[in-house]
Formats: sequence, C-alpha cells, structure tokens
Amino acid sequence: MAPNQPQLIIVKDSSELARVAAERLIARIAQNHGRVAVCLSGGSTPRQVYELLKLAPWKNQIPWHRVHWFMGDERFVPEGDPLNNMAVARHILLNSNSFAANIHPVKTAVESPAEAAALYEAELKSFYGADKLDPTLPLFDLVLLGIGPDGHTASLFPGDGALDDTEHWVVDVANANVAPFAPRVTLTLPALASCRAMLFLIAGPEKRAILTRLLNGEDLPATRARSIDETVWLVDEAALPEDFRGGQ
Repeated sequence: MAPNQPQLIIVKDSSELARVAAERLIARIAQNHGRVAVCLSGGSTPRQVYELLKLAPWKNQIPWHRVHWFMGDERFVPEGDPLNNMAVARHILLNSNSFAANIHPVKTAVESPAEAAALYEAELKSFYGADKLDPTLPLFDLVLLGIGPDGHTASLFPGDGALDDTEHWVVDVANANVAPFAPRVTLTLPALASCRAMLFLIAGPEKRAILTRLLNGEDLPATRARSIDETVWLVDEAALPEDFRGGQ
C-alpha cells in the first residue's frame, strides 16, 4: 500500500464498527506510554463508540490520567447545547471518567467563531509545545472522523477556502453546507493530518452514495484528509456500494 493511502476495513454492521473502533482506539493509546492526545468527532456513529467506551471492561483499559481529549470541529453554539459536539462526548463518556483538565473543548462563549478558532489554535500549540508541526512528532495519537453526505469531514466543506489553508491549525467556517447551519470551528487538513492514525467511521445506507464517490477517487474534503502515518476507512456493509467487489 502506498504511503498515506487509506486502508479499507469492512465490518458487518454499526455495532461491530463501534467495537472495532473502540479496540483500535485503546490499542493506539497503549502504544504511547506518555501523554496521549485523541481528537474526537461529532455525529451518530462516534456516539456509539462513546457509549461502548463508557462501559466495563472498555473504560478500564483507558489510562484516563494521561489521555487528553480534543474535538476536530465544533458548532458555534453554547458549550452545553445538545448540538455541541464536545457536550455530547462529555455527557456520554468524558465527564464520568476523564480528568477535567484533560478535556479540551472549543470555547464558544466568546464573541465570534474567529475568536474561538484563534483560542483553540493557541491551546493546541501550547499543548504541542511548538508553533510549527513536525512530521516526526504528531500532534495526535488518533483522529476520529466521519464523512458528510457532501463529502465534508470535520467542518471542511467542498469548495471552502479552509481546505487550502496550510498556515492555520484551526479556522472558523461561516457557512455550513449541511444542517444544522450554525457557524463552525474546525481543524485544518494539516492539523488533522498530524496524527499517528486517522480513523474514518462510515456506517449506514445513507452513506452509500458518498462512499461510492470517495472510492472512485473524487476530489472531496474526506478524500484529501490523510494522516501522515496511518489512515483507515472503517466501513459497515450497509454503507458499501451495491456493486462493491472489494475485499477486506
């Protein structure tokens, strides 16, 4: 397999997908004996992973004291709003297990999405300990991502100038292409790429059309998102194109 090309892993259904994602997350954490950074995602499929990780024996395999949790994108809504991605992760998993200092939400109680983006970029740089990303020192151990019906990932939408931003780690997105149409804050492609592993979670028949486009190599944000190390598309059978003849 060529460097940075995604590995396709096919599982039976969304339940198995959540289990495999949880296993891969825990395995990735175990490979780092120091401080760990995990970048989470919003959406219904990651929610299933969080629901699993909150249960024993899964939660007992996570060294909570040394794992830090970030978010790949956020809606510019109050931090307790149900539409807030980190609020969901907190409610299901983090508040009852993680140390408060290890949870790094986007601060949305500020004047604007641009201010929120600048603050989050500053927090990431402080955590990383440098202003420039070093390919030999990934920012994250694992980045979880999903794919929207238009091919967006995080809040990087087709045609948006943020896709070509190589200077910033975090930017604001004024107009979302899909509901809810709240302004967003998102990590850029270089920041998302700075990881030891990038794991896309793709489940359900509603993802079949966009997965077909991705598998055909169409130039979409999700196609352009690649880890500097390992990229995996974890897909359940319901999301596969009907004429798919690929293998595991």
